[in-house]
Amino acid sequence: MARLSRAALAALPADARPTIDGDAGVGIVHLGVGAFHRAHQAVYTEDAIAAGGGDWAIAEVAPNSAAVVDALRAQDGLFSVTSLSGAGARTRVIGAVGRVLHAPSERSAVTDLLADPAIRVVTLTVTEKAYQPGSAMVKLLVDGIRARISAGAPPLAVVSCDNLPSNGSQLRALVAEAVPLPTSVTFPRTMVDRIVPASTAETYALVRSALGVDDLAAVEAEPYLQWVIEDDFPGGRPAWDLAGAVLTDDVAPWEQLKLRTLNGVHSTVAYLGALAGYETIAEALLMPGLTDLLRRFIADEIAVSFTPPPGVSVVAYGEEVLERFANPAIRHRTIQVAMDGSQKLPYRVLRTVLDVRARGLSPRFGALVVAAWMRFAEGTADNGEALPLNDPLAAQIRAELAGPGSVVDRLLSLTEIFPAELTGDFRDLVAEWHRDLSTHGVRATVAGAS
Repeated sequence: MARLSRAALAALPADARPTIDGDAGVGIVHLGVGAFHRAHQAVYTEDAIAAGGGDWAIAEVAPNSAAVVDALRAQDGLFSVTSLSGAGARTRVIGAVGRVLHAPSERSAVTDLLADPAIRVVTLTVTEKAYQPGSAMVKLLVDGIRARISAGAPPLAVVSCDNLPSNGSQLRALVAEAVPLPTSVTFPRTMVDRIVPASTAETYALVRSALGVDDLAAVEAEPYLQWVIEDDFPGGRPAWDLAGAVLTDDVAPWEQLKLRTLNGVHSTVAYLGALAGYETIAEALLMPGLTDLLRRFIADEIAVSFTPPPGVSVVAYGEEVLERFANPAIRHRTIQVAMDGSQKLPYRVLRTVLDVRARGLSPRFGALVVAAWMRFAEGTADNGEALPLNDPLAAQIRAELAGPGSVVDRLLSLTEIFPAELTGDFRDLVAEWHRDLSTHGVRATVAGAS
């Protein structure tokens, strides 16, 4: 079967073709060519160009793997996004990508591109673990900004789209350690949201049926998507607001709403579901008692731990989250969501725990999430099957698990994850949950807790 390409567009269903003609010049560099970016920022940017015009096509830069680079180049930068729901599927082709680069093999070209005056926005989706001093992503960005400053290039906004609190501020601090930053380089904060599972053979087959061509860069996602952006773009930006994004002066409440409610609950379902033998998030939510337990976690702990955006109910938002997670068409694997737990727990769960304790309340369900992560890290599901520990701190975690003393005390000693104040009553709560999960299994523990 023919591959997706510019030449193949005329034969596609009319409602599946890109909404732009591909003539827009490149104005954005994006670092990290993963599925989430393709189903989120690329979609918003295409719709923004269609609504507001401008030379805002995206130059995609892959920090590691060349596989997506090869696929996109073979398809003239085109790829499809299929939105899946109980009502069916809708596939559309995105044409907002103007160039594709592979950072390890084309580093000088990437640096030159970052210094190009035509580039006014850099966006990133590189996951939480890349936000470390001296990481490959930070070095690449620093080299590009240094070259840009030397060339006297115009203002630039560097936009983190990763799930970190104060993501723009964190990124600015990392870059500023290596290069003095002029005021013409800004780091807007953002909050991003769309559930995007890893593509599978079924994804490619669905697109083949819908479009009549092969697309080896295809992604699938839920219909829902959201982007909240701090409006601080000294060199201009696409008309993302016309594409449905929220432009605001204060992203922080939205950021906490998503990190604590959606991401925190997502991790909870992932650890408990994987331990109980469920393959997907939607299947795990069918576990008796789990939805009721999650509702109590949201209402009793998450909702009281922070101040949400004006007019937003955390409980109502949580109900919407649970409905989205239950979408059976989105096969988001529990193992996929559970990866990199050491990087995710502090932002998704432990800040809620700390704030609940600061209010004189007991973080009972937060302690359950920590205990479930510990059981997951031990590497064996309730049915005896092995669980993978895909985590940047895997070596340290395994070393602690092999040491003397209780699992709970050994893992709580990992200061890279757990603040020193999470001892005493919190330690006892975690130990109690860990004992229940180890002795009775997830299903019995959840049923008894709900």
